[in-house]
Amino acid sequence: MNSQTGINASPQLRTFFGTCRSGQIRLIKVSINDEASPALELDESQEASGTWEEDWERLMPQAYENDQPAYFLFRLDEKDSSGYLWVFISWSPDHAHTRQKMLYAATKATFKKEFGQGQIKDEVYANMREDMTLAGYKKHVDHESAPGPLSREEEELKVVKETETRVEISIDSKHQTLGSLAFPFEKKALEAIEIYNRKEVDYLQFGIDVANETVMLKEKDSFDVSALAGHVPEETARYHVFRFKHTHEGDYLESTVFVYSMPGYSVPIKERMLYSSCKNAVIEIITKHYEMEIAKSVEIETGSELTEEFLQEELHPIKIVAKQKFARPPPPNRGNKRITKTPVA
Repeated sequence: MNSQTGINASPQLRTFFGTCRSGQIRLIKVSINDEASPALELDESQEASGTWEEDWERLMPQAYENDQPAYFLFRLDEKDSSGYLWVFISWSPDHAHTRQKMLYAATKATFKKEFGQGQIKDEVYANMREDMTLAGYKKHVDHESAPGPLSREEEELKVVKETETRVEISIDSKHQTLGSLAFPFEKKALEAIEIYNRKEVDYLQFGIDVANETVMLKEKDSFDVSALAGHVPEETARYHVFRFKHTHEGDYLESTVFVYSMPGYSVPIKERMLYSSCKNAVIEIITKHYEMEIAKSVEIETGSELTEEFLQEELHPIKIVAKQKFARPPPPNRGNKRITKTPVA
């Protein structure tokens, strides 16, 4: 089983996952070890002794560390046809080391697949102590079960609020990305950025896997600017990185242009909002973590806009020199004022 980080469950953890579903185990804590070849390891497990609510308040406060991320599986008393249902908690405290948070964010999908997503009823992303309490979990459940349906405007606002409060970044990033939504990059996408930096290709195209919340590499190639428009999809949004080779005022230039293409309202609301919210984080990873200079960032609706003339104007706008206004000459000097006295009668 592959993941963005290449980290998988240890054989011991897989064996434990196969024996922990009978109803005896209440809480499972899993961590990523710090060995040369990291793996998901069983940190601890606790047995049930009361109702799930009683056990939550008894076990959870002492299970997590304030500065160390971890994965938790908490068994509910509820069952379906496949067995007991579980709550998956991704604990990523604000005070944890940035690289640790990146590591756990990028390995989360693999962990869920190792355990089996079919028995996970709820998923909680927690970064504050309040999120780990029973009251915090119930608040999460109430929020998730809030009634609908929402209007189009309300749905857009809901997506915006969700993207404002959640941050996930790639293991290959060197610093945490804040202020926008940041999904982890797949390994191929990160490798493609390095290939672009080595000038082995002149074009990269990235897309968002909405279901798995991952930035994916869609295309890498080299071609002339005249072929750029043909690589812009008409039915979905994309991010493009293009090395524009051109001349300006006699100088040969190779300028990297970042293009965000969004066809318009034919694209689903969630997809539009995710692409819009992730754009700044994608640019930040490219520029800061891979030290790539982006000369210009543009937004378009159709590929037909990406002509050589358009890119030239965006990179080198025509400077309009204001004409000097005609200066009005000063009025003639009439000399010093003379004082005249009125004759005395």
